[in-house]
Amino acid sequence: MANVIVIGTQWGDEGKGKITDLLSRSADVVVRYQGGVNAGHTVVVGDDTFKLHLIPSGILYPETDCIIGSGTVIEPQTLLAEIEQLKQIGVKTQNLFIAETAHVTMPYHQLIDRAAEDRRAEHKIGTTGKGIGPTYCDKSERVGIRIVDLMDKETRVKRLQWAIEYKNFVLERLYEKEPLNADTVIKQYIDYAEQLRPYVVDASLKIDEAIKKRRNILFEGAQGTLLDLDHGTYPYVTSSNPVAGGACIGAGVGPTQIDRIIGVAKAYTTRVGEGPFPTELLDDAGNHLGDRGAEFGTTTGRKRRCGWFDGVIGRYAVRINGLDCLAITKLDVLDELSEIKVCIAYELDGEVIQDFPCDSRSFGRAKPIYETLPGWRTSTKECKQFADLPKAARAYLQFIADLLETPIAIISIGAQRGQTIIVEDPIHGPKRGLLSA
Repeated sequence: MANVIVIGTQWGDEGKGKITDLLSRSADVVVRYQGGVNAGHTVVVGDDTFKLHLIPSGILYPETDCIIGSGTVIEPQTLLAEIEQLKQIGVKTQNLFIAETAHVTMPYHQLIDRAAEDRRAEHKIGTTGKGIGPTYCDKSERVGIRIVDLMDKETRVKRLQWAIEYKNFVLERLYEKEPLNADTVIKQYIDYAEQLRPYVVDASLKIDEAIKKRRNILFEGAQGTLLDLDHGTYPYVTSSNPVAGGACIGAGVGPTQIDRIIGVAKAYTTRVGEGPFPTELLDDAGNHLGDRGAEFGTTTGRKRRCGWFDGVIGRYAVRINGLDCLAITKLDVLDELSEIKVCIAYELDGEVIQDFPCDSRSFGRAKPIYETLPGWRTSTKECKQFADLPKAARAYLQFIADLLETPIAIISIGAQRGQTIIVEDPIHGPKRGLLSA
């Protein structure tokens, strides 16, 4: 397997958790490299459903080391609750490691996040209110609290005291909110620090040691390409870099150490929160996708907006991430449709464009140009290999592979681990698939 990055190619929620879980069977190390508790992934194993927000899904494999990297932001209460939840169902966590240089989400980050979103009114960007953006803001402003700061018994009280006083000023003067009780917060976070202490390591060094031992490493991010802070549909984006380049920064490895990059895409498209969405369906077809696909956010429970597969953003994700191959998820959601549309280009101000417009105002005016393909009107859930899929389903996948000029190596046809097709000879495209080497 070597060193592989798994990337969401849309607006997140593509089913990366299942694909990461699948690939974790061959991984010695799984690294989460960015994001915080504003994202989550769901893994279904038999009758059990695991909803994880910070801990890599590789934790379900007892021999796999799981590392929360420096590029993440950690809300200790949620992380400790996940650890406890796993322990209660018999999942061991001694193979979990936390980067000492990861930043910590504090209570004032959450208060500021929600207050700022309220203040934006009609200009709101649809944050989760989990404090992730303000945590990254403090990181850039160089006033953040890192895990290593909580570990230092001699200086942490003074460090926390100063930070809380500083943010209380912001809460009171700018947002007219009640200040936090510094003593209460400090006591709480010192308790969190001692509970987390056994897991804290120099993550970059630990990953480097694994690379030198030629262990297989899987790098997983949160959200998706179109939510990237630099390359997404700004300002309706997350506050970090989910794209492939962010993996190197968030994990602390050089780009020459990466062997392959796999992009995960739904067989259709979804989006949570605000922002333009050219292929969004506000009709019965959109409702069908949402109901059949159980499209509700893992973290917020918000209903996801649904639309047809967008080949324009798909090609953009291939380019931005340097994808080697694709994993297509939720193909089974399309099983009952008589026809399926795929966006192949946009019409923008009277012109046909093939490439993603980076300006969100232009993107918001883009109108999809569709190619209509026949549906297959039969279940795919029992298919075991590519040849078992209905002819129209195979043609649909081939159309996507050709449109994105990237081979499809994995097809998911249900939530269960076994409902996955590994394509031995990846479908079309000039590049080598992840599983074809």
